[in-house]
Amino acid sequence: MHVKTLLIAILLGSVSLPLLAQQTVSGQQAYPSTYQPVPSAALVIRNATVLTGTGTQLDHADVAISDGHIVAVGVDLPNPDNAEEIDASGRWVTPGIIDIHSHLGVYPSPGAIAHADGNEVTGASTPAVWAEHSVWPQDPGFTAARAGGVTSLLVLPGSANLFGGRGTVLKNVPAVTYQDMKFPDAPHSLKMACGENPKRVYGGKGQSPMTRMGNVAGYRAEWIKARDYLQQWQDYWNSEEEDAEPPQRDLAMATLAGVLNDEILIQMHCYRADEMATVLDIAKEFDYKVTAFHHAVEAYKIADLLATNGVCAAMWADWWGFKMEAYDGIQENIALVDRPENSCAIVHSDSAEGIQRLNQEAAKAMARGNRAGLTISSAQALRWITLNPAQAMGIGDQTGSLEVGKNADLVIWNQDPLSVYALADQVYIDGALMHERSNPDHQAVSDFMLGQPAALEQ
Repeated sequence: MHVKTLLIAILLGSVSLPLLAQQTVSGQQAYPSTYQPVPSAALVIRNATVLTGTGTQLDHADVAISDGHIVAVGVDLPNPDNAEEIDASGRWVTPGIIDIHSHLGVYPSPGAIAHADGNEVTGASTPAVWAEHSVWPQDPGFTAARAGGVTSLLVLPGSANLFGGRGTVLKNVPAVTYQDMKFPDAPHSLKMACGENPKRVYGGKGQSPMTRMGNVAGYRAEWIKARDYLQQWQDYWNSEEEDAEPPQRDLAMATLAGVLNDEILIQMHCYRADEMATVLDIAKEFDYKVTAFHHAVEAYKIADLLATNGVCAAMWADWWGFKMEAYDGIQENIALVDRPENSCAIVHSDSAEGIQRLNQEAAKAMARGNRAGLTISSAQALRWITLNPAQAMGIGDQTGSLEVGKNADLVIWNQDPLSVYALADQVYIDGALMHERSNPDHQAVSDFMLGQPAALEQ
């Protein structure tokens, strides 16, 4: 097929491929997922307290799994033929935890300059880079996160740049290549940053941006280029000349054009309320959508504005004060953002340690909200680390809640997961047992850790 004919077919929908965001020059998807679920048997988990991830709690309930998917959730479910049964009396079942802000694999352990692959600090705008091309699957952090109940995560570039590059959604499974971890059909996310980081990194070198107004000018200049780039391709697609030459491919502009085409999500590092409001104005100017503000320590000040615009806030439970733009953070932030109708509050880690205890981070935020008189249940708070991040990562139709037809990504806890004493007994991904606390045979060890004393002591 002629290149132009192929591109027109893609545009018209007769060929099911991405437009500009992920295709190669041949029209094929670049770096496709090679993930294959581990084969699993039918399973019924019985008599558990089930938090569905949708804000609902079911007592003495069952969860049935078959072919890697949820097939039923309820009380006294019939037993499918040849299904294994687990008596989870006294225990709790939840969807797998999902972290929307991780740097596992791109800033892996052990921390070393040779492993520092998360920030491409060669220019303030680097949307051409993809975090997945830095992911090191041997990072022991993946295993530690799995033991904490994490089944999926969004790995992002760092926050040194105005446009930091694309993030990738991973299934938290042991693998040799990142493609074997890549969540099938999950959209890419573009990591952007506002505030102190870009102006510190580049202003410190005497480069632009040096100020917050320089940050905004930098965003607008790049979006203008992206809009022009997209127009060039649209003119080419609309041309009646069969032999018309396509525009020159530009990897950076392809990413931004993907945002303008609603193919790529925006995940925006931003702390202050006034700057988040400014970013929303820029999004209106160039007709794109911010999916989530990350860190967002002042999100409580504009909770209604975020809800009105359908924008999530991914936040820490209690990090604050470590730089000026983090100074006005409060521990009720997450609970207050969760209050308005159509709100979307998320607890994230941004930490190789914090990702192991996201359930405890959600518990801290729930406790502070309840102390403020907001009456938040465990079932409600669980959404902050399951369905809400899944939806903001573009995978909410496949995971993040225990609903019929979704992937069987779930955790059996020894008690209420919003307790400081909670431990993940079993972790399932697509119905396969990927971690079992009491069984070393179901505790994967990173290739890097094999033969290391720390691994031998487990």
